Amino acid sequence: MARWWRCWASAPPAGADAGYMPRARAGSLHGGTRMRWLIVLALSAALPAHAEPARRMVATAHPLASQAGLDMLRRGGTAMDAAVAAQAVLSVVEPHASGLGGGALILSWQAARRELLHVEGLSAAPADVPRRLTEGTTLAVLERSGRAVGVPGAVAALAAAHARHGALPWAVLFEPAIRAAEQGFPTPPYLQAVLRTRARALSAVPEIEALYFENGQPRAFLRNPEQAAALRLVAAHGPAAIQGGALGQAMVRAVGQGALPGHMSMADLTGFEPRERPALCAERFGRRVCTAAPPSSGGVAVLQQLAFLEQAGIARLAPDSAAAAHLLLEASRLTRADRRAWVGDPAQVEVPTEGLLDAAYLRGRAGLIDPARAQPEVAPGSPPRRHAAVPPAADPMAESATSHVAIVDGAGNAVSFTTTNNLNFGAEILAGGITLNNGLTNFAAATDAMNGVAPRRRPATTMAPTIVFDGDGVPMLVLGAGGGARIIDAVTVALVETLAWGADARRATARPRIGAQTGTEELEAATPAAALAPELAAMGHNPRAAAMNTGLQVLRRIPGGWEGAADPRRDGAALGE
Repeated sequence: MARWWRCWASAPPAGADAGYMPRARAGSLHGGTRMRWLIVLALSAALPAHAEPARRMVATAHPLASQAGLDMLRRGGTAMDAAVAAQAVLSVVEPHASGLGGGALILSWQAARRELLHVEGLSAAPADVPRRLTEGTTLAVLERSGRAVGVPGAVAALAAAHARHGALPWAVLFEPAIRAAEQGFPTPPYLQAVLRTRARALSAVPEIEALYFENGQPRAFLRNPEQAAALRLVAAHGPAAIQGGALGQAMVRAVGQGALPGHMSMADLTGFEPRERPALCAERFGRRVCTAAPPSSGGVAVLQQLAFLEQAGIARLAPDSAAAAHLLLEASRLTRADRRAWVGDPAQVEVPTEGLLDAAYLRGRAGLIDPARAQPEVAPGSPPRRHAAVPPAADPMAESATSHVAIVDGAGNAVSFTTTNNLNFGAEILAGGITLNNGLTNFAAATDAMNGVAPRRRPATTMAPTIVFDGDGVPMLVLGAGGGARIIDAVTVALVETLAWGADARRATARPRIGAQTGTEELEAATPAAALAPELAAMGHNPRAAAMNTGLQVLRRIPGGWEGAADPRRDGAALGE
């Protein structure tokens, strides 16, 4: 029987339609009978900290997405099959954070071949992108305009990974999402909060207002028939539905409209290719931690922070102490400085990845941390590299909403997959009922920065999907988070919790957040972390309380199987059996 952290269980998929089939072996289909939909709201507090171990498990930001993934595993699918199904459902039920109109980073472990596949499908700048995105406008106008829309890469990345590590036919994987879009679902609390927060702006967009609002208030029940039709196209044709197909044509038209139209063309869509990259892997706290490579600055930062914290001896400190919080803040400040200066798209700029993770360089940077006192200022380091110039440090113009999917199957395969529209509801443009990203605001405003905008360049991202391996090379942790710059601290602290302090998955996801990746030292509001502010101030910090809705998902191997938890700050569920 499936167990949940907090879940709504959906019907299993029906039989497959004929359609697009990438290079993957066909798998047998099980079930296919229609079951009534169940809506179950279980309080997370009612669950024990250590659930009965599960052989297979799916954790996502919404119960219907988790159920869709689990259904695919029940039908003989792999973790990668489940990831595609989960993302398709998230496009419907979590439209603000991720979807088929956004970008993605995928880590997929294939146990039989002992192969770790890293696929990058981040939204790319069009060929005709202006050198200064804010030219003639303001950031506030830019970020909700066609000019901010990047060439979406999520579908292409998923198809590439599915071709390598999938088993079920591609079309089967979209059935739960099509059903959710057609039949509807109750509006989850976190989406309601997002809609209320941005009600004025979103209601001004007729297509969004019609879908998500009624009499000025968020709808209690949502349906999206237009997206169901778009999902059918993707199910039937794969990436070609976007790259040259009717859905891509709709995207180009939508981006080219409005007061600040974009420059994305059909040639940009057809020319997009996901990139396979070696994952970044390093020994941390006695385990092998593997995460995303540049243009992910998140992966570099996570591995840096873990090195700093291990050298500083955080494992010896009480998890809830001011001393531990001090180390977390100082490590976060150091990595923020480096990632802002040194990470961009390695296809176009020389990113000193090896230098940033060089053992001697990391020891030197960690040595800057005083265990009793905050550094007044933190500057980027000078990692070993081929070029001498130090680029200007620069923040992305905007980053916020994201989602994460963590999956393990019964054959030992695992997927850690982070997916994004960038800001909540992206550019606030719909095409085929699908939210389009505003991923170009992930570029730095400074054109001479490592992460400055350029044609066909992919912006740096803080996303950090992560898989941790034990001494035998077997996955023991699968995790990642949403939440913009705060992703880095959420993933880092979860790894410290589990690897250094021995916490379970539930504790790791629920732990109060601490970090400085936004440029401000933050303690999660209304948690015990916020009470550390006076002690931290006495150490020279300037912390503030902040809401930190990071959407962390964690799967952890325990004797006999896996346990998992979805972040209680959002609407997620970890389902296993």
